Amino acid sequence: MSATTIFSPSDYRHVDYLWDDERVANMTPLERLVYRSNLLGSDLRITNTGGGNTSSKCFEIDPMTGESVEVMWVKGSGGDLRTSTNENYSSLYQDKVLTLEKIYNADPNNGVKTDIEDAMVQMYRHCTFNLNPRASSIDTPLHAYVPFKHVDHMHPNAVIAIAAAENGKALTEEIYGDEVVWTEWQRPGFDLALLMRDVIAENPKAKGIMMGQHGIINWADDDKECYELTLTLIEKAARFIEEREAGKAPFGGSRIDSLSEERKRSVLVELLPWLRGKVSQEKRLIATVQTDQRVVDFVNSNDAARLAELGTSCPDHFLRTKIKPLFVDWDPHEKSDDPEGSLEDLKSLLSKGLKTYVDDYAAYYERCKRPNSPALRQAVPTIILIPGIGMIAWGKSKSESRVTAEFYNCAVEVMYGAEVVDRYRALPEQEAFDIEYWLLEEAKLRRMPPEQSLARQVVAVIGAGSGIGKEVCHRICGEGAHIVSVDLKEEAARATALEIIAKMGEGIGISGTGISGCGPAIAASANVTDRESINAMLDEAILAYGGVDSVVVTAGIFVPPSVEGDISDEHFTLTFDINVKGGYMAAKAAESRVFKPQNLESNVVITTSANAVVSKKGSIAYDCSKAAANHLVRELAVELSPTTRVNGVAPATVVKGSTMFPRDRVIASLSKYEIPYTESEDDDSLRDKLANFYAERTLTKSAITPADQAEAICLLLTNQLSKTTGHIIPVDGGLHEGFLR
Repeated sequence: MSATTIFSPSDYRHVDYLWDDERVANMTPLERLVYRSNLLGSDLRITNTGGGNTSSKCFEIDPMTGESVEVMWVKGSGGDLRTSTNENYSSLYQDKVLTLEKIYNADPNNGVKTDIEDAMVQMYRHCTFNLNPRASSIDTPLHAYVPFKHVDHMHPNAVIAIAAAENGKALTEEIYGDEVVWTEWQRPGFDLALLMRDVIAENPKAKGIMMGQHGIINWADDDKECYELTLTLIEKAARFIEEREAGKAPFGGSRIDSLSEERKRSVLVELLPWLRGKVSQEKRLIATVQTDQRVVDFVNSNDAARLAELGTSCPDHFLRTKIKPLFVDWDPHEKSDDPEGSLEDLKSLLSKGLKTYVDDYAAYYERCKRPNSPALRQAVPTIILIPGIGMIAWGKSKSESRVTAEFYNCAVEVMYGAEVVDRYRALPEQEAFDIEYWLLEEAKLRRMPPEQSLARQVVAVIGAGSGIGKEVCHRICGEGAHIVSVDLKEEAARATALEIIAKMGEGIGISGTGISGCGPAIAASANVTDRESINAMLDEAILAYGGVDSVVVTAGIFVPPSVEGDISDEHFTLTFDINVKGGYMAAKAAESRVFKPQNLESNVVITTSANAVVSKKGSIAYDCSKAAANHLVRELAVELSPTTRVNGVAPATVVKGSTMFPRDRVIASLSKYEIPYTESEDDDSLRDKLANFYAERTLTKSAITPADQAEAICLLLTNQLSKTTGHIIPVDGGLHEGFLR
């Protein structure tokens, strides 16, 4: 079966045919390129997140001369094919890019390719068409020197499996005949582009080039034909692997049986905060746990240790996953009669493994560094493989750790395919280092903006369904925090979490089990008067992110007294249970379940009230509970020191958005203070009247809003007040009755 094999759209088994002629009929060449790119990028079997390049050459009107000129549109630096738009594509004068060969060949140090390649990237700016601000990528010349209008360069798992096999060249010939030509590994850049041009000239039947250990590049003069060719080449490689996998046990067969789902969950809940503390000594990291069948087959297999040690092959993979993962040779069933002992064994193995990994990584850096290499980066593993459980990926954010997990999933698929058809080989160590510590990549990292004040942090907000809690979630997500939106009403917690996900523009939904799939926010239900409920919420946070850094308690209750001014015994007890014991239980549960095993600096912030220090008639249970909450803050600050800071925020009456001010209570207060109103007024109008009345009693004459409280809480969560603990910050507009005395 040659590369010219024509598959009908329904014949593809390993990729999805998605092209729609009607959709592209009236598109511009650039729009058609974006459309093609989005189709290809939407399937992880075709290319990984952020990986791959596409291009189209067409004629555009030169804004300087008014003449028609050939322009190459090509995916620029950064970006992702799945989500790319017109703005993600560089535009270059095709003839100017081709003339750069004279500059490249004129360099007397042609043998020192790294320096030359880096210098050539800067020259692409001089070829820019129409002042396009999108920076060109290192892959730009690979597209320019292919003498066809449309080019796809993808990183399909099935194809890289062939490219990463020890006998990849022979396998490429067997699969594709003379229509795909093998080239040995070479880092992308200008020299590789010239090599590909010569390969194409020497092989007129060629429709693609297999890039050893990297991926595939193919071309056509019609964009739909190019898209179909890309799918065909991937489909053929996948079918070749499929035909040879029958009867073969994955990765040399199973060595370890997986834990039950219940046991796996309990191990992860106890292990993750401890492990997060270990890997976050330099900078905090966020976890993604992956336990899908292919990953489990891999970590449980006889060949896992050997393959993991070899590391990854595709450059895109180890830029995220480092040169290799940490594989822990743990048998979870060795002490089946003593599961606690088995877990302690795992922790011991991880402690030793982490130390060895850090030492090995430092030695790898010393062996391979160049005179101008960037400094050694954080040496802890970004991928940890545990038999019986699966994979734990780490990153500076949930988004990054999720993509890191995705990349190692791709690496596992590549190893699987290569081992089915031949034997897997990794990229040579020096080549891997030169990619990982490439000066162009370092420059890209340095151009990134400084991290936000709550980046790498996980904050559980209890009471997030409305009022101050909801406002806190919105305020701190803008500072980079990952949100655990917690409320007694699960639907309210979920609504806030979905708002955060929409606002941050990332994430793939609310986590159901917390094991994978969540984004910058998850939702959980919890009753602060129920310890088991709080524990269950924290477990969800641990499984979603690896741990928790701060707990904010905004949940509270106010029970209006009877007409006679009394409150029932039951309501008095309930008020203290929620307003005092709830904060205590949440803080103590976080301490024992997360903060202590993490051993990282953490925060607790409890919302109290100006009523805690202002005596008045009609709210005795509420006011006394808030006075107790003030002292609870001080007691917890002492008890949870030195790693956990505990502070409080004391608002004056917050009417806007508060569930403690339903319409009937607002009307009762308006009547009490003889403020004119009519029954026909809507809720917001009535609340504004009451809020303005309260504002007039303050020194600043300002209504107190949830946003005011959120600002103070955000400040306490950051390091700006890192030496403050055991204190209550009043946010009351200047309520002189609340002055300390």
